[in-house]
Amino acid sequence: MKVAILSCFYPYRGGIAQFNANIFEVLGRDCTVKAFNFKRQYPSILFPGKTQYVTPDDEAAPVESEAILDSICPLSWARTAAAIRKWEPDVLVMRYWMPFFAPSLGYVARRMGPRTKVVAILDNVIPHERHFFDSALTRYFLSGVDGCITLCDEVSHDLLRLKPDARFTVLPHPVYSHFGKRIPREEALKKLGLTSDKKILLFFGLIREYKGLDVLLNAFSLLDDSYELVIAGEPYGSFDRYQTLIDNSPAKDRIKLFLGYVKDSEVKYYFSATDLAVLPYRSATQSGISSIAINFGVPLAVTAVGGLKEAIGDKGTGIVADECTAACVAGTIQNYFADAALQEACDQAMQAEQKRLSWEKFCEDLCSFAAKL
Repeated sequence: MKVAILSCFYPYRGGIAQFNANIFEVLGRDCTVKAFNFKRQYPSILFPGKTQYVTPDDEAAPVESEAILDSICPLSWARTAAAIRKWEPDVLVMRYWMPFFAPSLGYVARRMGPRTKVVAILDNVIPHERHFFDSALTRYFLSGVDGCITLCDEVSHDLLRLKPDARFTVLPHPVYSHFGKRIPREEALKKLGLTSDKKILLFFGLIREYKGLDVLLNAFSLLDDSYELVIAGEPYGSFDRYQTLIDNSPAKDRIKLFLGYVKDSEVKYYFSATDLAVLPYRSATQSGISSIAINFGVPLAVTAVGGLKEAIGDKGTGIVADECTAACVAGTIQNYFADAALQEACDQAMQAEQKRLSWEKFCEDLCSFAAKL
């Protein structure tokens, strides 16, 4: 089978590019695969982070791709469609995570020949930060694809609201195993300059409004001094409001900041030092952070939104806060550490999920689904 993948690849960085690199590598073992990349993903003025691109410190593995699609240049959309048609793939896989990309990706999807089936991997159908035009743009994109892969049931429900006749399958987010194995806790603590007598909580990844860091900071103020909070990730926008909460917190001396993009080789230090990863999200579908946590065997405390309850609570790899409030999140964290049986059950569930959520299984099911379209 010839498979083209149109999405962001190296030198772009972040979870989407890492996911794409994994499926490119695994699909390439049994299929002929070609990566078609963005020439320009976002205009710089619209990108809220420091950089879209890998830096020398990131140590990301290069992926060979053809950089051709400019998200805001229609001429490049036509060139991209022509280049993919010329390569004559059996399947074109696209990643879709926000309506900004609907015009460019939808244009390309509509211009594939009859021999090429278009499969969209949907990270989100309804974006976390919403606008009045989201549904219209997403419908445009969805009308050009032959089948969809969702990563959780929540996204499937959103998909069917916009496209009731959609052909789709649910394939859970695989475990991010490329970050390596867990290292000894003491080694990780020493690397990060953390104390060994505390229960370490971790908030990891891009800092965005919907991820509820403010909720966690307020919750942390309700915990006793046996806890330490590590915040590691790059702010999307200003960090000022969070810094104000930290400065005014009675627990500010136990809040450790590592602001900035965490390169691949350093991810293991944060998760190896951690007792519990906390995802206090206001909204969610699935989370790449939970996939990293499962790789390192770190249990999770999550809010009951989107696919998090389904992926974490129902699978037993963590504990779920019923409400996204400081009091509820703090109580949930306390309940986890007070229940030795729960901690043991989470450890066992983690081991089972590490085996179940492989990239090999994801790619095998992707190909099976595409073959039936």
